[in-house]
Amino acid sequence: MSEQISQQNLVCVKCRVPLTLGQVTLSYMGSNFPVELYKCPRCGLVFIPEALATGKMQQVETALEDK
Repeated sequence: MSEQISQQNLVCVKCRVPLTLGQVTLSYMGSNFPVELYKCPRCGLVFIPEALATGKMQQVETALEDK
């Protein structure tokens, strides 16, 4: 992750607990991608930073859709 995100600032809106860094699996068009992102330790809600969503994930989407 290129941008530095302080764990202190990330809180689950549902559970009101700090998010923790952990392994999650992103899925798109039948393909799975293991990545490390901040997520809620209670409900599993995952925080996807804007830079990741509009950068790397968009590149992966485009590559898969072109196949």
